[in-house]
Amino acid sequence: MRKTEDIIDQLAGDLRPVPVSALERRLLLAVLPALCVSLVLMFVILGLRSDMDDAFTELGFWIKSAYNAVLAVVAFLAVRRLARPDGDRGRFFAWLAVIFVAMAAIAFVQLGFALPGSYRTLILGSSALHCPFLIVVFAFPMFLANLSVLKRSAPADPALAGFAAGIAAGAAGAWVYSWFCTENGMAFVLIWYSLGILVMGLIGAFAGSRFLRW
Repeated sequence: MRKTEDIIDQLAGDLRPVPVSALERRLLLAVLPALCVSLVLMFVILGLRSDMDDAFTELGFWIKSAYNAVLAVVAFLAVRRLARPDGDRGRFFAWLAVIFVAMAAIAFVQLGFALPGSYRTLILGSSALHCPFLIVVFAFPMFLANLSVLKRSAPADPALAGFAAGIAAGAAGAWVYSWFCTENGMAFVLIWYSLGILVMGLIGAFAGSRFLRW
């Protein structure tokens, strides 16, 4: 019995208290450089949209940017929660639904005021085929950053944590892509941006179930 207690004392002797904000700091220090990498990739591969001065005056540009940014923030907060052994999903899916429904309402309002002949442009635009793919490309640096943080944590539900990490990275990647994208259809954003984000979420769920178990 005494020997067992000595072993426990030796194992616990070098333990140091972990700062309360250690996880948040690790997440921030991993994601911000990855976001910069994604922005550099966007500038090198695509460049900013040519009419950026006009874009700043368009409500659609800011709605598109806000949709992705709010999704990213909600998902990153979920990653922070789910990274802990006692973490749970909280209202993650409820917030995702609220944001999606709000964007759907905006898309339907735009379509309601548009001429029927413009529906195809507002829904498919000219880049529907490659938009989700590019979002995934720009999301990957942030996804790898999220995964590295989760790998050093102890998520209770690895697949769900991976899913949240993928959604966070996908939304951030979509925000990066929006600085190049000239599509002004809110239905386009709702469908094709959301598809790219969802693909990243599914990739994250698969990766989490495979690489985050402990």
